[in-house]
Amino acid sequence: MTATTSYRPRRSVLYMPSSNERALEKAKTLPVDALILDLEDAVAPDAKEQARENACAAVRSGEYGRRELTIRVNGIGTRWHEEDLAAAASAGPDAVVVPKVSSAAEVRQLVAALEAAGAPEHTRLWAMVETPVAMLHCEEIAAASERLTVLVMGTNDLAKELHAEHVPGRAPLLTGLGLCLLAARATGTVILDGVFNDVKDADGFAAECLQGRQMGFDGKTLIHPGQVETCNDTFAPSEAQVEEARGILAAWEQGAGAGVVTYNGRMIENLHVDTAQRVLSTHEAIAGL
Repeated sequence: MTATTSYRPRRSVLYMPSSNERALEKAKTLPVDALILDLEDAVAPDAKEQARENACAAVRSGEYGRRELTIRVNGIGTRWHEEDLAAAASAGPDAVVVPKVSSAAEVRQLVAALEAAGAPEHTRLWAMVETPVAMLHCEEIAAASERLTVLVMGTNDLAKELHAEHVPGRAPLLTGLGLCLLAARATGTVILDGVFNDVKDADGFAAECLQGRQMGFDGKTLIHPGQVETCNDTFAPSEAQVEEARGILAAWEQGAGAGVVTYNGRMIENLHVDTAQRVLSTHEAIAGL
């Protein structure tokens, strides 16, 4: 994100099973930045049609305030995919989330299907990247269409495909995560970290949020409402970071034309100014929620 790019907070992005009407109702009260109304993994086969109706009704209701509303459809090749995509396009959420996107050709196929189904201009595509082939072609996927604006890491499926174990620090997954981060930044695409599975391990979750922020993710996908607050706090600039950013920008403005600018004994360059502007843009957008 450059200094001139508008920032929409996606610190916390919570999956909600659309077959569970109580969960959909509760979501209206959560301090979450975005919701993924799920028709896929969280929904049993015999509940898929009802979940589809519930998700579309939720999007049309206008009862979710400033929260970004997305619908995750079932994947390409499943028997529910085409009907899910058409229904979601008609409902007009902020985005349609598609699992296991593995190529640029699939992105173009999905965009064409959304447009054919009459999706409004504001309905974007979020692509889940969850397989080794997706990691290796992530830049092509991210650049395939302007309608694709967010990459979502599917870390559980990636671990399965790699025959890897879930361990603290996620060492087996870091290569894939890093490749996707490079692709996101190279193409100007938002990227969200994967889920943390143990909802009772608050310390482990906090550590993984911090790791994701330090790596450069824009936010994290969540599976439980209890994870929202920690996630929001972690992916927002701290008071110290905001204060430093303001100081850097003030020093830069005062030293305009001086050739060399310092702040707290450190030399300041354009790259530090860009970072400071990004921190303040993020802080101001979150403060305005």
